[in-house]
Amino acid sequence: MTRCFWCNDDPLYIDYHDTEWGVPLRDAGALFELLLLEGFQAGLSWITVLRKRERYREVLFGFDPKRLAVMSDEEIEQRMQDPGIIRNLAKLRAARQNAQAWLRQEDPVALLWSFVGGVPKINHFNSRGEVPAITPEAEAMSKSLKKAGFTFVGPTICYAFMQASGMVMDHTTDCYRYRELVG
Repeated sequence: MTRCFWCNDDPLYIDYHDTEWGVPLRDAGALFELLLLEGFQAGLSWITVLRKRERYREVLFGFDPKRLAVMSDEEIEQRMQDPGIIRNLAKLRAARQNAQAWLRQEDPVALLWSFVGGVPKINHFNSRGEVPAITPEAEAMSKSLKKAGFTFVGPTICYAFMQASGMVMDHTTDCYRYRELVG
């Protein structure tokens, strides 16, 4: 079974590729979690974040934006001692800031999906070299989110988020999921 070039033989990665990546996601809570996880991934590999996702769910209140928005500095410092997560003070503070920004949005799901006109953009890339790291849509999303008070939402992070959430479908044409998601 052929999968996308980035998917290695780790069972966690295979499951993520086969069941989540590129599937259109419109659930507000799941989108918020994914946006924060993409920020935590900055500078690291996605498999590192996947391996820590369950622990993040535990220590970040199930990614509840209302609870995260009022996380105290002391709570952030406590999480900095937890080896089960990526211990980066700026990223933990960003989780709180992004929760606050999320809660200020009238409809964050509609905002995020607006950058692809509300429907998934289906790409037909044949190889790794064709898949971009940044697109004009990701640049626009980044600019808008930053203006709204989000952080750790640069254009590369935004495009990875768009791919993961199915806003864009970037499974390459040789990947078995391409046919399933385009079909």
